[in-house]
Amino acid sequence: MTHIVDFPFLVFALSFVALWLSAQIGAFVRKRSRPREETGRPDSEVVLAATLTLLGLIIGFAFSMVVSRYDQRKNDEAEEANAIGTEYVQAGLLPAADAGRVRDVLKNYLDQRVLFYESHDPHQLERAVHYTSQLQTDLWSIVQTTAAKQPTPTVALAVSGMNEVLNSQGYTQAAWWNRLPIAAWFLVVAIAIFCNLLIGYASHRRGKRSLLVLPLVISISFFLIADIDSPRHGLIRVVPQNLISLSQALQAQ
Repeated sequence: MTHIVDFPFLVFALSFVALWLSAQIGAFVRKRSRPREETGRPDSEVVLAATLTLLGLIIGFAFSMVVSRYDQRKNDEAEEANAIGTEYVQAGLLPAADAGRVRDVLKNYLDQRVLFYESHDPHQLERAVHYTSQLQTDLWSIVQTTAAKQPTPTVALAVSGMNEVLNSQGYTQAAWWNRLPIAAWFLVVAIAIFCNLLIGYASHRRGKRSLLVLPLVISISFFLIADIDSPRHGLIRVVPQNLISLSQALQAQ
């Protein structure tokens, strides 16, 4: 299930087939069972309406959760670009030789951060993450050595800025790992299947179109939730506009 929700189009296809089959099963059960009496219909109407209302609420909550996570990933990208840009300026507080080294490494580090957002190749992404870790070690080693030699307030400011750079990357990674819980997926799928079973069971007075329309609408909702919740797959992704703009600005200097 964890890997399935990483592919929104697969989520759409599987959910549509499963929900449509659920509706067909409900219609088959109705045909095989004895006709219900008129007195039982109001109760079934209440159950169906309540179940559909619950499904709508659960889908709404899930959509709200993934949108907030998407906004968090966008904010973290902007904050990371701001931290790198600020540290690039603050590197001028270090001795000239160390300042040049920090700025050169920061440019390479910035390229790797852009690659983290844009890469779709797992092997390339793995190399970028490993290289990013090495660059972080190099950056901290430079400022740490300088701070040990010259423990001045200006050097401390540059060290503090480097700490923000490293922390911002950790916040970004945590936001990318923060996905909609699998338990929430199981809950919304279970309720959707039950709703379609009821729709199929009540199809004799609602018409056959509902057996196709409702699964399609719910599947589109699942697709949108999975698409927004998947940082690296699908149509809706976080574009590193701030990081790219900063990289272009630094290269132009």
